[in-house]
Amino acid sequence: MNILNKFSKKIAIDLGTATVIIYESGKGIVLQEPSFVALDSKSNKIIAVGEEARRMLGRTPANIKVVRPLKDGVIADFEVAEMMLKSFLKKVGVKSRFIKPQIMVCIPVGVTGVESRAVLEAAVQVGARKAYLIEEPIAAAIGAGLGIEKAEGNMVIDIGGGTTEIAVLSLGGIVVGESIRVGGDKFDEALVRYVRENYNLVIGESTAEEIKINIGSADPNFSAKFEVKGRDLMTGLPRHIELSAEETNKAFKELLDNIAHAARRVLEQTPPELSADIVEKGIILTGGGSLLAGIDKFLSKETEVGVFVSDDPLTCVAEGTGQALNELDKISNVLSTGNQGVFS
Repeated sequence: MNILNKFSKKIAIDLGTATVIIYESGKGIVLQEPSFVALDSKSNKIIAVGEEARRMLGRTPANIKVVRPLKDGVIADFEVAEMMLKSFLKKVGVKSRFIKPQIMVCIPVGVTGVESRAVLEAAVQVGARKAYLIEEPIAAAIGAGLGIEKAEGNMVIDIGGGTTEIAVLSLGGIVVGESIRVGGDKFDEALVRYVRENYNLVIGESTAEEIKINIGSADPNFSAKFEVKGRDLMTGLPRHIELSAEETNKAFKELLDNIAHAARRVLEQTPPELSADIVEKGIILTGGGSLLAGIDKFLSKETEVGVFVSDDPLTCVAEGTGQALNELDKISNVLSTGNQGVFS
């Protein structure tokens, strides 16, 4: 068993609703692709995976469907998720049938036992000799370089594609945590709805994502404009409008308030000793959502605590998962595990 541990690859997977990031021990981030799969609807065979599949979104003929096998941070379609993971792992050279890899996957706070088992089962099905689960805030904190093993309070807000994970950590575990189903996907949906209701213009998911990246803002005073192209709801003809950053802030208001309220709820439940640590250190923001302009200042104002974006918010969780896999002895008390056995 020890020999197999020595020679088997160690693979960490940030299995995100919007993006899958794979970290390999000794190499770092080896893959970062959108969580999309294009399927032939008749044969159910894979046409494309990842970025190639995402580019097909809204542009396919009737016999091809583009799907996302993850929803709200958990697996929604087990079979397609398994096919996607196998494809990604093959891309990064994980294909040995004899020395199978150890795989660690991060999961949202508070997922059900059924959801956890589904992720473990997926890892085993794609070839893991041993599979582990780690909660996202713990992985994010490790990736951000926080000393979570100490008897000190650290607070992390990880805004992903499907969920926002908020947690206070101490002594290697989560003291108080909450997961809400607000993330990048909801922000995109809010933009689609806003443009439809205010301009009678229908836009797609990809266009909403472009708007969010270019002028999306949590700051109502942020000034920028972006040309948006879509289909006129009344005439059915193509049309374009100019959207302002201030309007994106209006579209995002309810979602931003939901994140702020959840952060306050977690702070209210935090033991006073740890609260003092958080006031001193501030809150660390990770995940793609932390790149939204002004979100750090918005959350700082709402929580009355300093909020700081981590150095590499997009890859923070994957890197933290990889570090955790390399230091299993230190964090074994906060992991779930599944073992397929050495050979089947």
